[in-house]
Amino acid sequence: MPYALFCNDAQISKAYPSESDVWKLAQRSGLVVDVSADDDRPGPRRVLDNDYEIRPCRAAHGEDPAKNKAEAERQSRTELQLNT
Repeated sequence: MPYALFCNDAQISKAYPSESDVWKLAQRSGLVVDVSADDDRPGPRRVLDNDYEIRPCRAAHGEDPAKNKAEAERQSRTELQLNT
């Protein structure tokens, strides 16, 4: 099942093949923050900023989550090359 990034019940990203793919997108977009440890977990943990959340979703008609992932990875590599 594909996953996407949501804010206030609205899907704000394309669909991706896995939850970890959306975490990577959120990280690159600056939406992931580290939170202090609590009594249940030692060390900092990653959470999404504000009202963002990652949820399972249906891909839009004609949308290919695997193609979205490949496109995001190409874009990330291009940005890395431009920054060096």
